[in-house]
Amino acid sequence: MFKSLQNIFSIAELRQRILFTMLMLAVYRVGCHVPTPGVNGQVLASFFEGSQGTLLGLVSAFTGGALQRMTVFALGIMPYISASIILQLLTVVFEPVERLSKEGEQGRKVITRWTRYGTIALSVVQGAGIAVGLQSMVGPAGDPVVPSPGFGFILLTVITLTAGTAFIMWIGEQVTERGVGNGISLIIFAGIVANLPSAIFNSIRLLRTGALAPVTMLFLAVVMLVVVMVIVFMERAQRRVPIHYAKRVVGMRNSGGQSSHLPLKINMSGVIPLMWQKM
Repeated sequence: MFKSLQNIFSIAELRQRILFTMLMLAVYRVGCHVPTPGVNGQVLASFFEGSQGTLLGLVSAFTGGALQRMTVFALGIMPYISASIILQLLTVVFEPVERLSKEGEQGRKVITRWTRYGTIALSVVQGAGIAVGLQSMVGPAGDPVVPSPGFGFILLTVITLTAGTAFIMWIGEQVTERGVGNGISLIIFAGIVANLPSAIFNSIRLLRTGALAPVTMLFLAVVMLVVVMVIVFMERAQRRVPIHYAKRVVGMRNSGGQSSHLPLKINMSGVIPLMWQKM
């Protein structure tokens, strides 16, 4: 293992890509602690203490706690993912987009540009919804989360959150192009892993206090291990597609007439349109 790591860092280009990826993820994590102007962070934190285990707490976990602290990255990368899914579905239900997706590299560039526009539009809508919701939120002691509500706060919040999402989108694209792996997936991974140490410490604390039975903890560990194994199995899965070559006669020599199997890797981005076409 150590020898493999040493070999990785001995390649200059790969080393630069890894360092660039780590630098971009570090920038993302720093941005998750930059607060949004006009929000009382202490009151908001006390409000989120009662949302652990709820849907709101789950959304905050995907943003690495940025939503709970109401930082400039509070929306996270979810608007980009939503826009990508919408464009992906449009390629099978809307003919102009379908034709565009078959135009090769030029068509993909246009779809990518539309995805960016969709991300900005969704960020504006979600940012406005969050800003309006924050104005009506109060802490356990009755203190308002937004001391100075109004149109100015809504406009400032929408601009801040939209700019934050656009910057995250740029980071993901830079990691994909100049780093290692898929940038968007790594950003989601970094946001989830950021809460992993606190989750482990909380689990140990619950075990010590008796609030969590050892059998339950063991069951959860087994379930998590099985889920990881299934995800890895599905991610590495491939289907053998049979290919039949026509028989040809070149001069006095016959060629072709053979069959072979081409390994085709299928991921979830290809499964969704395939399922949609079969409906």
